[in-house]
Amino acid sequence: GNVVYQKFKTGDIVRLKSGGPNMTVETLMAGTYKTGNYLCQWFSGTSLKQGYFPHDSLKPVKDDPDFNV
Repeated sequence: GNVVYQKFKTGDIVRLKSGGPNMTVETLMAGTYKTGNYLCQWFSGTSLKQGYFPHDSLKPVKDDPDFNV
C-alpha cells in the first residue's frame, strides 16, 4: 500500500492549522502510516494534555510568522 511520508518526528513543535496551543509531537500512532495520526502533548495551565491529530491538520510552528528561534 501507499505509505505516507512521516511528516513530523518526535519532539517537533506543531500546532493545529486552525490555531491553538503549540504542541509537542510524541509519536506517530502505529497502524496509521497512511493517515498519519500523531500523538501530541501540550500544557493547559499546569495540566499535561494529549490527543491524536491527523497530519493534514497540523503545521510546524517554525513556519509560523510569529515563531522566534
